[in-house]
Amino acid sequence: MSTLTRIEKSMSSVQMKKILFGITIFTLSSAVPILISGTGASAAVLSKLTSTSRVAEAVKPEEKILSYAESIYERAGLSNYGLDLTIFDLALKGFDRLSAKGLLNNDSILTVVDFSKSSRQKRLFVIDLKKQHMVYNSLVAHGKNSGTEYANSFSNAPSSHKSSLGFFITRGTYQGSNGYSLQIDGCEKGINDKAFSRAIVMHAAAYANENVAQNGFLGRSFGCPAVPEKMNKKIIDKIKGGNVMFLYFPDNQYLKKSQILNG
Repeated sequence: MSTLTRIEKSMSSVQMKKILFGITIFTLSSAVPILISGTGASAAVLSKLTSTSRVAEAVKPEEKILSYAESIYERAGLSNYGLDLTIFDLALKGFDRLSAKGLLNNDSILTVVDFSKSSRQKRLFVIDLKKQHMVYNSLVAHGKNSGTEYANSFSNAPSSHKSSLGFFITRGTYQGSNGYSLQIDGCEKGINDKAFSRAIVMHAAAYANENVAQNGFLGRSFGCPAVPEKMNKKIIDKIKGGNVMFLYFPDNQYLKKSQILNG
């Protein structure tokens, strides 16, 4: 059962009727020209029906996924938290492709970090796709060499002390020098696949809190998505063990290069 099929089950009957109605129109528009062609129908009628069929067939998979994205986006009230629909659509697309490859152990929790926002803003979003609601919305720090208030430079290189973009899969937890921490694996070759060897993890940090943010911007990490101490364990325990984390920035090079988004 695909991720989208599971999400369909949580939709209302009215929503499903709308979707099924659209599928019915698509089916009829494709089949009717064949049925009429045997009755001596006029060329004009056949041409019109065939044209309708071609339009229906031209609908792209991305547009169908977007309809699901819009539904979840509205039901979860994600705009109220400042998450842009376009970013959520990209995150959901990558999530579903990773799920379809069988790479996820838990297929309902999606974490998005929007690095286009100021570090003073709550730019980390933890979303339950099955229940369709926001679980956590939190501050999160970026790497010290990625920028000050805003992150605008990213790297996959060791010792760069920069954040990486793209899709990650969460792994296990451990107690380290920064306390309770979460390992994450980068899924995109040449973009973030060295995250594990770079020891890029989610952890708590005293510099990632609202009091520090009031001074202009959060403190910064060595590339880790560091979160407030009071939120650390809650967030980690919710997203650990095979869920998707998507770190976003409107970087055209990444958006073009990502095989997950363009595969």
